Amino acid sequence: MQKYGVNELRKMFLEFFEGKGHLAMKSFSLVPHNDKSLLLINSGMAPLKPYFTGAEVPPRRRVTTCQKCIRTGDIENVGKTARHGTFFEMLGNFSFGDYFKREAIHWSWEFLTEVVGLDPNRLYPSVYQEDDEAFKIWNEEIGIAPERIFRFGKEDNFWEHGAGPCGPCSEIYYDRGEKYGCGKPGCTVGCECDRYMEVWNNVFTQFENDGEGHYTELVQKNIDTGMGLERLAVVVQDVDSIFDVDTLCTLRNKVCELAHVEYQKDDAKDVSIRLITDHIRSATFMISDGIMPTNEGRGYVLRRLIRRAARHGRLLGIEGKFLAILSNTVIEGSKDGYPELEEKKDFIFQVLTKEEEQFNKTIDQGLRILEELETEMKEKNETELSGENAFKLYDTYGFPLDLTKEILEEKGYTIDEDGFKSAMEEQRNKARTAREVTNYMGADATVYDQIDAEVTTEFVGYDRLVHESKVTVLTTEEELVDALTEDQKGTIFVEETPFYATMGGQEGDTGVITCNGAEFVVEDTIKLRGGKVGHVGKLTKGMIKTGDVVTLSVNAKERANTCKNHSATHLLQKALKTVLGAHVEQKGSLVTPDRLRFDFAHFQAMTAEEMERVEAIVNEEIAENLPVETQIMSIEDAKKSGAMALFGEKYGDSVRVVSMGDFSRELCGGTHVPNTGVITTFKIVSEAGVAAGVRRIEALTGDGVFHYYKEVEKKLNEVAGALKTTPAEVLEKISHLQAEMKALHSENESLKAKMAQDAVGDVMEQVKEIKGVKFLAVAVEDVDMNGLRDLGDQMKEKIGEGVVVLASVNGGKVNLLAMATDSALKAGAHAGNLVKGMAAVVGGGGGGRPNMAQAGGKNPEKVPEALEKAAEILEDQIK
Repeated sequence: MQKYGVNELRKMFLEFFEGKGHLAMKSFSLVPHNDKSLLLINSGMAPLKPYFTGAEVPPRRRVTTCQKCIRTGDIENVGKTARHGTFFEMLGNFSFGDYFKREAIHWSWEFLTEVVGLDPNRLYPSVYQEDDEAFKIWNEEIGIAPERIFRFGKEDNFWEHGAGPCGPCSEIYYDRGEKYGCGKPGCTVGCECDRYMEVWNNVFTQFENDGEGHYTELVQKNIDTGMGLERLAVVVQDVDSIFDVDTLCTLRNKVCELAHVEYQKDDAKDVSIRLITDHIRSATFMISDGIMPTNEGRGYVLRRLIRRAARHGRLLGIEGKFLAILSNTVIEGSKDGYPELEEKKDFIFQVLTKEEEQFNKTIDQGLRILEELETEMKEKNETELSGENAFKLYDTYGFPLDLTKEILEEKGYTIDEDGFKSAMEEQRNKARTAREVTNYMGADATVYDQIDAEVTTEFVGYDRLVHESKVTVLTTEEELVDALTEDQKGTIFVEETPFYATMGGQEGDTGVITCNGAEFVVEDTIKLRGGKVGHVGKLTKGMIKTGDVVTLSVNAKERANTCKNHSATHLLQKALKTVLGAHVEQKGSLVTPDRLRFDFAHFQAMTAEEMERVEAIVNEEIAENLPVETQIMSIEDAKKSGAMALFGEKYGDSVRVVSMGDFSRELCGGTHVPNTGVITTFKIVSEAGVAAGVRRIEALTGDGVFHYYKEVEKKLNEVAGALKTTPAEVLEKISHLQAEMKALHSENESLKAKMAQDAVGDVMEQVKEIKGVKFLAVAVEDVDMNGLRDLGDQMKEKIGEGVVVLASVNGGKVNLLAMATDSALKAGAHAGNLVKGMAAVVGGGGGGRPNMAQAGGKNPEKVPEALEKAAEILEDQIK
């Protein structure tokens, strides 16, 4: 048997099913589309759910994919075993109401035995115990002896996920030989050991589960098959585990090279080697699909993977930042199947490096917090760290429990692991209750789910704002209806519309739909699955029925302003790349008639100079009156032409390219101005951070800029009026006022000092002598701490050598000050201890140096007692 590589096996599988009439589709993004039931795509079938349910019409009824997937349910075991991983590729062939069991079983057998060349005698199928049809196909048509076909129960061979489509499945196991077995008598298919490996799973979706355990036969039966690419490679290459197949082995060896260690020489090190190998693969693919490290959702999954990898790098003794180096090995090994990795290479490296740097700072901070917690435990004679504190380290500083445990065990401490688990569970419950109610598709259940999947809408509004078309569907907020009447809220669907639906950051059009005296005010235009466009709003007069031919009129002024703002985002993106660098990637945008918002990848705040340059470049291109042209071309030609594609976006075979002279070229389905001169002018009003590594610019164009300056002018006039001057002389007036305030402040301070002195009266009369040291203790009214310090210095000068103690009640609180000269210090005086004793009397605290100290308190009535206490303390201090 030939030992094919991972990239070869992927190609062989897709080409085999293309030969069986399947459409080979590219892997979908790891980010689920319109599916809130999943954080990340975790199976080949997940992104195809709309085709299985009939919510969308598939591009072909036979489809084959190699889907990148992430599962983190067993993340704690990754590295500890050779079989657990978070990233994998799932090979699949799918039938949407076309072929069924016979073809699926025959083709799986043909591919494994004839194409890949696996020994048929080492392959064992399993079927659901009640699926006689599948058993018969394996036995009578494929020719497998009955004793080699295993019947298993629901747990193993029936696929279902709550309510929805479900059905039996048939798995194919490969006998890897005795060397992988447990050696126990009776070891066979279904044993927990590594000898019999499941390589293929045919799911026969033939039933509908109502969620109560009642099954009905589906009209459209589907085939959903899956085969882990890495698992197949393990079998074909006859290696121990997924970490030994060609692409992962290269990556694993790179980890060893950076750490200067050998694999399979030390169990603890092997755990770290495997963990880093797996996690860097997942992180690389996630970032290539536009996921950024954050503290929630899929961003948190990514952050956790990166931090675990970085931490295990430290454990292996890898010096410096290393994740980007390993990511490069991932890209080199997988770019054949996933060219987007190569395209996003620089960006992937930048995100990884930034996160690694951040974690290196955080881990040191976390270690310091852990030291403080150790000290606390020592003081309380405790030997167990509370679950709450262990979870705080995990949640705030990214410390996995095993890291905290490891560090504490070395010092003889343990962790309340149950407490940690309950803190973790509490957080999970909060997250669970915060989740929205979704339908089987993982989207919010809405009235639109009831619309026929065949209904679609064509957008015709690039070159017109008024159009006639036929109404296909009408809905209220709760149900499909045949007509909408006066004052009803609802949604209108037509065959062709000039209304642009909210998409790609551009807000949907508003306007009116009219028909025979009826008028429907469109408040929003939305895009739904299957290319449907919904006009959401309210019927203000008359009635509109299904089948009516209506006139759709877009609000021309709002569309014109939206176009200006949208075209400006294209100029802005190119200007940002020019000023800040090629790493700038669009991370989101919002285009409305009033303003534009543009989110982009950049790792620090923009300087005022950078913003000025960006603004100047955009305005220069507006003044150039560049023609704005659109072309429809293939995705390959678009990329060759240098068109910028949106991050993580899935494009069809044909794309729309919008060019603005030779300055900007982007893939875009939105509406634009005919030439840049129409934008008139552009103004950035704010720039701020919105997430790790993501900045946001808010800006205005055209009338929005003029309105902005009108508002600024209005405020300036109001300021000038308040200052009793003209706008031209505002600055000069402010300078005069500042100088006046400075002089008044100085005068005020002098008066306060004089008042304080006057309040003290004749100092020398109040000086006492304690054991030969002069002692002055005075109470003054309404003097703050700064005033007390100035007064203290003056008193010290007057008495020459000795100790000065001052107390003042200011704003209901007590301020205390003590000062001691050099000779008093030699005699044993200590201002810090003196003031500390006084503070205890007035219900406060404080202290300081031997020569000067201050304190506060909250009991003003105890001031005389505190001054007496000062004399007692000084007497004890002097030797």
